[in-house]
Amino acid sequence: MKKGFFLLLVGLLSATMTIRAQDNSMTLRFDEAQHVINKNIYGQFAEHLGRCIYDGIWVGPESDIDNINGYRKDVLEALEALQIPVLRWPGGCFADTYHWKDGVGPVQDRPSLVNVFWGGYLEDNSFGTHEFLNLCEMLGADAYISANVGSGSVKEMVEWIEYMTSDKDVPMANWRRENGREKPWDVKFLGVGNESWGCGGDMTPDYYSNLLRQYSLYAKQYDNSLVRVGCGPNGDDIHWTETLMKNAGRNIDGLSLHYYTIATGSWGNKSASTGFDEALFIKGLKQSRRMDDILARHTAMMDKYDPSKRVGLMVDEWGIWTDSEPGETALYQQNSMRDALIASTTFDIFHKYSERVQMANIAQVVNVLQSMILTRGDKMVLTPTYYVFQMYSRHQGATYIPVSLKTESYSFGDDTIPAISGTASEKDGKVSVNLSNTNPHKSIKVTVDLSSGSVKKVTEASVLTAPAFNSVNTFENPDVVSSKSFKKYKLSKGILEVVMPPMAIVSLAVE
Repeated sequence: MKKGFFLLLVGLLSATMTIRAQDNSMTLRFDEAQHVINKNIYGQFAEHLGRCIYDGIWVGPESDIDNINGYRKDVLEALEALQIPVLRWPGGCFADTYHWKDGVGPVQDRPSLVNVFWGGYLEDNSFGTHEFLNLCEMLGADAYISANVGSGSVKEMVEWIEYMTSDKDVPMANWRRENGREKPWDVKFLGVGNESWGCGGDMTPDYYSNLLRQYSLYAKQYDNSLVRVGCGPNGDDIHWTETLMKNAGRNIDGLSLHYYTIATGSWGNKSASTGFDEALFIKGLKQSRRMDDILARHTAMMDKYDPSKRVGLMVDEWGIWTDSEPGETALYQQNSMRDALIASTTFDIFHKYSERVQMANIAQVVNVLQSMILTRGDKMVLTPTYYVFQMYSRHQGATYIPVSLKTESYSFGDDTIPAISGTASEKDGKVSVNLSNTNPHKSIKVTVDLSSGSVKKVTEASVLTAPAFNSVNTFENPDVVSSKSFKKYKLSKGILEVVMPPMAIVSLAVE
């Protein structure tokens, strides 16, 4: 009896282990692959805020910090390596107080500007239109300009368009030539205002709809090639989206959406960016996953008025927003393994909606919010999020492969989320697979079924993990969280078995 009971117990345990292994699986549905993941989903955002522009990107040609024509050399090289597809500027809230004419011409003649939204400090306007658009050319990135609707005018906007893009013998183009730029720039995207429901004018959707129609009409008249992006909703404000699509959908080519992950503790305060506990770790991941429901609701509303999906959804501000680091300038926050997982799982969601989502711009590129890069004096460090962008770069312009995902849960306190997230795409005969394990305590074996595709070998594999969920890269220890070669996988007959370390992101290329 004892021996029989023992064998029965072993059998039950073995069956349970098998079920658990099967529960963590991802099947690639190659026959349903049809939508391309727009490269611009991996876009960036640079606002005149804190140390993003000044000290982050721009130090000026006279700086002791190593620079190329005023651009920080280390930051420039890091961004070049990331191959960013599109860069949004000058804001953000700053955009609707920015008057572009103050930022062109000889630097010594440019008037100072009070940054009313971000600290009230003076800006000398040494970084303006020429400096931004030349940076885009250096990076090979498309320029996304946010026009001032909140405190500007149609005349101001169309003169800016003419200054940047006209090759004719007209006043604004001639002024550009006088300021040293003969050839017009290739400006691809124009945001018609920013957060018009808030800092961009505190407008109602009906009022903004009329302004949008007016501004968009003249933008199209002056440069028909511009992709006109209307100011869309804040988070899950479906009423704003419906009003815009109903009243002005025909006047735009894209609709923006802003959503920030804000993890709060028991007292309702934002999470710190360092030293946070597991409760705030899982809350951050849970809040970031709201992006799925938000996109589902907005895309459904856009489908109602635009069934052909002509208007792209542009998530031009997203990322985690924590408390600023003590003693630092506005919105400077550290960047942890938690933030890396927020980035990877959000990209998985963006891919899922690739039929409608045509751009996303993480906030922000340097020294602000969930940035790629942090600087201090002449030092620079790459953040965990930088490595996520690097590990997902193969998905740019690839065809999304829908996936069926089965996963166990990860729970802490009252919060529960899926332990595994994943995505896949195909480009030039190579399949890219990314997996994330959000559980900080256990390794999880994931079975990836690639059998309906003709794959034979893994050609590249890397992993991003950390000693703890709140681990960060510092100027003293810059490689605590960085991608490394990955070996814990096996591919046989189209079945890929991956042993995911705790709180880890894995990237694989299969062909």
